[in-house]
Amino acid sequence: MRARELGLRLTGETGPHNAITDVPGVEVGYTTLVEGESVRTGVTAVLPRGRADFDVPCAAGWFSLNGNGEMTGTAMIAETGQLRLPVLVTNTHAVGTCHRGVIDWVAREKPAVADQWLLPVVAETWDGYLNDINGPHVRPEHAVAAIDAARPGPVVEGSVGGGTGMNCYGFKGGNGTSSRVVAYGADSYTVGVFVQANFGARHELVVTGVPVGEALADDNPMAEGAWRTPPGAGSVIAVVATDAPLLPGQCTALARRVPLGLARTGTTGSHFSGDIFLAFSTGNAGAMTPSAFPEGEPGHDELRHVPWNRIDDFYAAVVHATEEAVLNALLAAETMVGRGGRHSPALPVDRLRAELQL
Repeated sequence: MRARELGLRLTGETGPHNAITDVPGVEVGYTTLVEGESVRTGVTAVLPRGRADFDVPCAAGWFSLNGNGEMTGTAMIAETGQLRLPVLVTNTHAVGTCHRGVIDWVAREKPAVADQWLLPVVAETWDGYLNDINGPHVRPEHAVAAIDAARPGPVVEGSVGGGTGMNCYGFKGGNGTSSRVVAYGADSYTVGVFVQANFGARHELVVTGVPVGEALADDNPMAEGAWRTPPGAGSVIAVVATDAPLLPGQCTALARRVPLGLARTGTTGSHFSGDIFLAFSTGNAGAMTPSAFPEGEPGHDELRHVPWNRIDDFYAAVVHATEEAVLNALLAAETMVGRGGRHSPALPVDRLRAELQL
């Protein structure tokens, strides 16, 4: 079930799949690892320009609401305002192997690109409540497989890929996505958001403006026993995509709006939650030189961009799509039992309906 199927009233017009893949060219793929009693993890891959043009840069920016987490490659994004290569999201202790996996995949697909230098973006959230996070379960080949599996179209949500072992607001969480269509004069553009949702305390949960967390506060095993986790701990990664032509600084501004969407679901931002966000624009495809060592006479790049005084509708799209992506993650995830018999309950939909009077 997704939020709109439940009957929730949400702001804005979505794209055809209500997913980040509604932005033309964007592809998403997963490797999901559920093995024995203790492995509940995986890898998610987001390809900004799909497989064929993965090395063509996008304008990009990033923002950290709380740095108790990791997203590699951000120093280069801050320096150049550009992003290329597949973006991977996984668990906290698998960042290194996924980083290696991106390099292996690029070396296989386009060796000339790998012969330059590669600074992949790999982000993480912590799945150690359900998953044996210290075990070497995620390997480079799993990262390669996630990239190979990337496709356009509908995106599977909930407990898949990097979101397999994640929890959100004391319920089973994971991956969620949503999109918004933004009218712009005679044109229209799409803004898509993908989240790996692993944040929020149970009592904080708000759904379409209604505080429901206290009413659903029972059956919260993550707040009980020896493996109690700090309220709100875990982290959230968001990837924002748009085909609107934007400057790198405008991409950063979009990333800064993600917390406003998260806040609409109730979170106040725990110290123990690494909240890091990436935004990119696939506009201006031919304007950023893909080669690290250009030949011939020097020239100039030219970028079209939405004027700053016309950008507010894109900000609103990020906020509303982020809120819906989190709700989609919660509604898609099913109860999971993992490491040491610990369990994470699914959001109780019938009780939620009653609280919302649906």
